[in-house]
Amino acid sequence: MKGGLHIELAAERLGALWGFPITNTLVTTWLVMLVFGAAAFFIGRNPTLIPGKVQSAFEWLFEYLLGFMEETLGTRQLAVKYFPLIATIFLFIFASNLFDFIPVFNSIGFYRGGELVPLFRPINTDLNMTLALAIVAVIAIEFIGITTVGFLRYAGKFINFSSPLGFIVGLIELVSELSRFISFSFRLFGNIFAGEVLLGVIALFVPYAFPVPLMGFELFVGFIQATVFAMLTLFFIKLAIAEPHGHSGAAH
Repeated sequence: MKGGLHIELAAERLGALWGFPITNTLVTTWLVMLVFGAAAFFIGRNPTLIPGKVQSAFEWLFEYLLGFMEETLGTRQLAVKYFPLIATIFLFIFASNLFDFIPVFNSIGFYRGGELVPLFRPINTDLNMTLALAIVAVIAIEFIGITTVGFLRYAGKFINFSSPLGFIVGLIELVSELSRFISFSFRLFGNIFAGEVLLGVIALFVPYAFPVPLMGFELFVGFIQATVFAMLTLFFIKLAIAEPHGHSGAAH
């Protein structure tokens, strides 16, 4: 209804490019990537031995993450190897959630059928985006497990004919692996989309008292969701490179 609260579950289509649909969440993704590229260029172009405040902040953050990953994976070598994946996932999701609070979101756009179609929309309120992130994370986890343990030994976690109990446990492990697509994508999508709906409802009915503190809470939720997604990816990598049951020796 015009002038009231309008909620769209799916991302709105703005147009098409070479037959591919362009949605407002895709436009926002391009914006986040552009900001990331610019930040990487300006922050990383002139590193110094005596760092300034910005460089010091990033060095502290990266060193903290590396230390945590080293403690989780067991070696510094593995932490450095998988750091780009984990850090990129965290920074992309958190930055995407930060962009939700820019005033142009859900306010700049064009009218179609009497309804405002926003040019920008929070990325993680699009299930396609969270599912894409889940696919990247799960495929990376499986690839790391296969290349570290070996294809046959890794497959032995899921296909085990040594005993009826081992076969059942393997099937449970396989279902657990496949369910990660759902758990990764729906957890992030559900929390961020629910927050957007709640902010819209509060802003409509109580426009002056509650939106600001609620935005602070949603910012905290966005940080937590980025942390959870990245940490789950890290922990699943830890499980993937572990030796299958019945095998001795450490993972490479």
